[in-house]
Amino acid sequence: MTASSADLSPRQRDILAAARTLLDREGADGLTVAALADALGIKAPSLYKHFAGKREIEVRLIADGFAEFARALDAAGPQLADLGRAYRAFALAHPHLYRLMTDRPLPREELPPGTEERGAAPLTARIEDRDLARATWAFAHGMVTLELAGRFPESADLDAAWAAGLAALDYQATARSAPKKPPVGPSASSSA
Repeated sequence: MTASSADLSPRQRDILAAARTLLDREGADGLTVAALADALGIKAPSLYKHFAGKREIEVRLIADGFAEFARALDAAGPQLADLGRAYRAFALAHPHLYRLMTDRPLPREELPPGTEERGAAPLTARIEDRDLARATWAFAHGMVTLELAGRFPESADLDAAWAAGLAALDYQATARSAPKKPPVGPSASSSA
């Protein structure tokens, strides 16, 4: 399991800051031990004094990314549309970090406890139904992944597409959380 940020040495924090800068500039493929060492002005083997390897650095970046993502969603308004806008804004502002966080299997066992849950908390607080919360996440992830990949035509109104999708999901969330009313009328009392 990766240490929490509080457990890191100042040098480890410096290394992670340099790794994040490199990730933001070059993407995950450009985040190599050699490139990171070069950015820090050290020899690559020196990094192994502070981290076990590239994977540990990536896992730490993922954990920090989830914390940053959760803060962004926390700052959004309480409506599902607000969360959707914050989700999209985070992914578009940090495309390489977002991809690192979501394009591979999540290293759950290596992340600090509660990392994934903290990232999901703003959404699961708004949508109690876990299946619908997962469907909402899948919608947001799919939309933003396609947008990052440039898969929509230039003429596509993505704001309208996001609004339509989130409105449909919000309608479902509201309908599922509403108290169920017993049927009324002749068919309710008749036997089959």
